[in-house]
Amino acid sequence: MTSPKLRTGQPSARLFPLGFLLIVFLLPTFTSQKGLLAASKPKGRPYALIVGTVWGPDDRPVYGVAVKIRRAKDKAKKARWELYSDHMGEFAQRVPAGESDYIIWADLKGFKPADGKPLRLVQEVTVHIYSDEREDMGLHLTH
Repeated sequence: MTSPKLRTGQPSARLFPLGFLLIVFLLPTFTSQKGLLAASKPKGRPYALIVGTVWGPDDRPVYGVAVKIRRAKDKAKKARWELYSDHMGEFAQRVPAGESDYIIWADLKGFKPADGKPLRLVQEVTVHIYSDEREDMGLHLTH
């Protein structure tokens, strides 16, 4: 099978790649702003975000602590979400958007701190979510 060759001396052969690049790079600037905004909106259900840090008795972040979250209105005291603090002591959990209260606590069963002294949670924390927002909080541990 043979294909026709374009001679590089022809102006159309030299301008084709340049024209193609111009179209690719300038096309987004000529599209409507409404279309660009619609493409940037996240898909799916709205959510709120609970973000927190687990602090040790020495006011340093604690790694590997199990953090449990439940809705305050649930009759069962069982956690609905369970996650662990990272190396910076931080955790984050998406919850449904809308007005609701959440109770957050640290489950220290089986957790072994570096100094060997047992830790306990100072108190559970209640967080109120109004809508699709981010709420920051902290869990403090003591000996």
